[in-house]
Amino acid sequence: MPMVKKYFYIFLLMVSFNSLSIVAQESGSIKKQDPPTIEGLTIYPNPSGIGKVYISSKSTSEKKIEIFDVLGKKVLETVTSGKEVNISSLSPGVYIIKVKENEASATRKLIIN
Repeated sequence: MPMVKKYFYIFLLMVSFNSLSIVAQESGSIKKQDPPTIEGLTIYPNPSGIGKVYISSKSTSEKKIEIFDVLGKKVLETVTSGKEVNISSLSPGVYIIKVKENEASATRKLIIN
């Protein structure tokens, strides 16, 4: 009988450590806040084959545009107050486009054909 009692205490100990770990993970995720997103963001045409894309949102603020290839290398960076971004220097393929407007940012997939 003492062996069963010993396993019971070990089981209780493991359950209590596991529950403490879950609480610590949950409280850590509550503190992390996602950055605000850009309201009404549209990127068109996508896929693009015309050498430019148009980026618009509800705000008229300047936008910082960064485009990365699939390996994560930054291939284009520009700041624009208009809607048109020249992408004619980019080869056909799949890219990641990051748009930052004031404190808000958004990341999208961009396809160039």
